Amino acid sequence: MLIPFNLIEADTLTRLIEDFVTREGTDNGDDTPLDTRVERVRRALKKGEAVIVYDADSQQCQLMLKLDVPKEWLEE
Repeated sequence: MLIPFNLIEADTLTRLIEDFVTREGTDNGDDTPLDTRVERVRRALKKGEAVIVYDADSQQCQLMLKLDVPKEWLEE
């Protein structure tokens, strides 16, 4: 299920993005400051390039590039 980012409280969204950009393997040696990486993800969400996916079975959210999301999820 896709969750519109604008329906998530600002603090919760920031924590979700921070969790995403600080996960092992996501920085690939990138020394860009955390605030900058968070803002990049926030812009991608606003532009529709990234989406928030909620998995009811695991009860977890994750960020994904829209182009990586199965097309049928986008049509729901």
